[in-house]
Amino acid sequence: MDHKLTHFDEEGKAVMVDVSEKSETKRSAVARGTVKMSAETLALIEEGKMGKGDVLGVARVAGIMGAKKTWEMIPMCHPIMLTGCEATFTLDREKSQIIIEAMAKTTGKTGVEMEALTMVSVIGLTIYDMCKAVDKKMVIGDIHLVKKTGGKSGTWTYE
Repeated sequence: MDHKLTHFDEEGKAVMVDVSEKSETKRSAVARGTVKMSAETLALIEEGKMGKGDVLGVARVAGIMGAKKTWEMIPMCHPIMLTGCEATFTLDREKSQIIIEAMAKTTGKTGVEMEALTMVSVIGLTIYDMCKAVDKKMVIGDIHLVKKTGGKSGTWTYE
């Protein structure tokens, strides 16, 4: 396995990876994360009784917007034309948390891992923002890549 860092040149200076010679392929990435909260907060979200509105609906839209702006926030990311983004939520009442799963797709010369990870992050932050009036102890965490497909390295799955 090649562990060379691709965002640095021979002199150690930060660079954007040149993808000019890469082939365009269908690429996708799935990321996951959690927002832990009180049982009362989770119930308010589930029942649609949070004062700021439909928490998960707003968070989904915010995540998609975040994915589209990833290249503006992460210095070495390329602007990517996303061909699809989806976010799903699992309410885990036993652990009093929301499990966020986000998927990003493109056909292009570089992957969409950062876009999927950004989606999860922005969704978590949006849930926090919409619920902080009733629960400041929420914890956003466990954000990680679950799967990526496409490109020279093919499919990778978190094990």
